[in-house]
Formats: sequence, structure tokens, C-alpha cells
Amino acid sequence: MKKSLLLGGATLLTAVPAFAQAAASSSAISNNAYYALGAGIAIGLAAFGGGLGQGRIGGSAMDGIARNPQAAGTMLAPLLIGLAFVESLVIYALVIAFMLQGKIH
Repeated sequence: MKKSLLLGGATLLTAVPAFAQAAASSSAISNNAYYALGAGIAIGLAAFGGGLGQGRIGGSAMDGIARNPQAAGTMLAPLLIGLAFVESLVIYALVIAFMLQGKIH
């Protein structure tokens, strides 16, 4: 087990320089790569965090309704407002990702 981990780590460390490319002469190419990476990370993290947040909100609401079914009507408005707030943050990240994508030429 230990030997295979060592061998795998050595393979990963030696494979990276073998496939390395020469540096680009223009910095615009590297900036485009950073913009694309930033856009992808922004929307990925926002979708992941938004999904977790909405799951917790929905789960807590269902737990509360299961404990007290008569309170379902009063829990609906705060549930929807909380979901809207979480979704608005994801939409802001989508707008930022589109703005970063617009900088790529």
C-alpha cells in the first residue's frame, strides 16, 4: 500500500514537467485563461453553496412542518423568502461569470 502510494506520487511529479508547454509570448492568452478559470470557479462555488443552502432551508422547513403541521401556512412565507435570498446570490455569481466571460477575447 505504502509502496503504491509512493510510486503514484512519483509518477504524478514526473509527468507534469514532461507535458509542460513553453510560455506564451503574449500575456493576453494567460489573462484569458484566468478570466475563464475565474468564471468557472465563481459559478461552480455559487451553485454548490446555493444548493447546500437551499437544501438546509428546505430540510429545516420540512422538519418544522413535520413537528407542527398546523404551522405550515405560517412557515411558507419565510421559507420562500429564504430560498429567494439564496437564489439571488447564485444569480449574482452568474452575472459575474458572464462579465468575466465578456473579458475573454
